[in-house]
Amino acid sequence: MDDNNFLDPLFRRWQRGVALTPEDKRAVAGLPWVRRPFSRDSYIVREGEPTTVCSLLVSGFAFRQKLVSDGARQIISIHIAGEFMDLQNILLEVADHNVQCLTRCVLAVVPKNAVADLMEARPTVKRAVWLDTLQDASIFREWVVNVGRRDAKERIAHLLCELAARLKAANPQGDGSNFDFPLTQEQIADCTGLTAVHTNRTLQTLRKDGLISLSSSRLSILDWDRLAELGDFHERYLHHAV
Repeated sequence: MDDNNFLDPLFRRWQRGVALTPEDKRAVAGLPWVRRPFSRDSYIVREGEPTTVCSLLVSGFAFRQKLVSDGARQIISIHIAGEFMDLQNILLEVADHNVQCLTRCVLAVVPKNAVADLMEARPTVKRAVWLDTLQDASIFREWVVNVGRRDAKERIAHLLCELAARLKAANPQGDGSNFDFPLTQEQIADCTGLTAVHTNRTLQTLRKDGLISLSSSRLSILDWDRLAELGDFHERYLHHAV
């Protein structure tokens, strides 16, 4: 892949925790990346399939999810541009969950063995990959707490705060209060373990309370302090400053 600008968001994320050298960046850019487009709702990874690649989200939104035996779905994370979705594939041989597109997406895909070899050759890149997976794990832990111990308003407020904080960190030049937000109410319900009806009522309450505006795939945070307090949200677990 000749144009390596797609790696800039990834490098910005990694450099919060590690000091990448120009040589490190060139080595990452020199991996055999292949760009692949995906349509909305299409699967990127299916549970049970062998793992052969690692996928970097270049544009769009995607999510990880698990299905239970009766077909019910639990969304277990949301991913934005500049994030890897499956670095665990480097060491795991079979996918243990699904990854699906929320929107039309473009991915940069690289063989996992090439990433593993680069990690062995460049310790700073190995540390960056390790931190990346640890940050994923921290977010997973917070989602468990969110679904298990917060009420409906708190769960949704926390989810909105998290996505806003991550999108703001990814685009520090933005205004910090208005964001693309492609999740449907059904998908918000699947993120928070609520019914679609309960989710609808809760979002209406957050709107009436003057905390958010949500329409036409756009989220506006109208009162960050009150929304964060309601959602018991603190950015510590995102490790934006490692």
